[in-house]
Amino acid sequence: MRIRRTLAAVIATAALAGLGLTGAATATAATHNAPATAHTESLTPGECVDGGGKVVGMKCVGGTGNGQMVD
Repeated sequence: MRIRRTLAAVIATAALAGLGLTGAATATAATHNAPATAHTESLTPGECVDGGGKVVGMKCVGGTGNGQMVD
């Protein structure tokens, strides 16, 4: 009986806070399913090298900017 009251209090608190159980689950899923290539800006050669990559042609190869265009 004490567990039911505790669970009801937790759910009520989450609902009053505007989280909701489904909203919290959706927010968590949305952050974990974000595409890895969300960057649309091009990098400078220095940013590519600082990120652990190297500039090959007009692209950054390796590191955090792998596959991004280099200006």
